[in-house]
Amino acid sequence: MAETKVPLTRGKPASSLSQQARQPFESLRHEVDRLFDEFGFSSWQPFGRRGISPAVDVVESDKAYEVTAELPGMDEKDIEIKVTQDSLTIKGLKEEQKEEKEKGYHRQERRYGSFERSFGLPDSVDADKIQADFKKGLLTVTLPKKAEAQKLRKRSR
Repeated sequence: MAETKVPLTRGKPASSLSQQARQPFESLRHEVDRLFDEFGFSSWQPFGRRGISPAVDVVESDKAYEVTAELPGMDEKDIEIKVTQDSLTIKGLKEEQKEEKEKGYHRQERRYGSFERSFGLPDSVDADKIQADFKKGLLTVTLPKKAEAQKLRKRSR
């Protein structure tokens, strides 16, 4: 499979109020997830534990930060990346449908899972040069550092 460039959406900075407003909903979601676990309805987990978030690695080098997310079974059309002045947000939706038709029965299954991960961006990131690539289920977002930040990093060693 060839490497694919994933488009980036640029937006306004997220307010801290929206993060605070989500906290009651997060605790409610965790409680509902716990209830589903107790009744044995949590067998399908497309994005790690509880099916809500992909595994993500963040690595810093002298020239850039690199965010790598594991998104098995997804296509680039199912992924949305948004960059604001102070954050990077990765969203995705995975839909799976199976259908079997044999003599005497018809079985159809549908599964859905979505996620959203946000990361604060340091001032040292050159937001105009951010790139995202998707290859074989791995999304790699490269966040290059500004030239001044690269020079400071080299001097501090």
